Amino acid sequence: MTQMDKKILIVEDDEVIQQLIEWRLKKLGYAVCGKATNAEEAFSHVLETEPDAILMDIHLEGGMDGIDAAAAIRKMNKLPIIFLTAESSNEELQRAKQVSPDGFILKPFKDVDLRVALNLALDTTVEKTPAAAPCDDEADLTLTLDDPLLEPPLPP
Repeated sequence: MTQMDKKILIVEDDEVIQQLIEWRLKKLGYAVCGKATNAEEAFSHVLETEPDAILMDIHLEGGMDGIDAAAAIRKMNKLPIIFLTAESSNEELQRAKQVSPDGFILKPFKDVDLRVALNLALDTTVEKTPAAAPCDDEADLTLTLDDPLLEPPLPP
């Protein structure tokens, strides 16, 4: 299955952010199979569209937040779930960890943040080939300075 075949469900109650995420996902080559603004809509989309992964905002409108929604979805399906949030209090982080998310992205984020989180989350659901024998060549373990994963962090 190629990256373009991967279907992502966006669960975000801010419509502007929802549209920005959709645009970024399409730019990265992913298909958006649905958009939900609350937990109930998310449940319906999971059952109807069978996404490969979910981007879940922690703060949702309605009676259930994103952490509770993710916990309920995990009981139905073991889909990769990546949390999105603008705030990351210690209490919230501890609650989120109870759900064992496949990623955690702080807003605002860049395309590379989405790409890396989704690649890692989706890779955990793919059947792995047996690990190769350890490599003695140090050159294989060296990252180059132009590696996109080494972008400097945003200033606080």
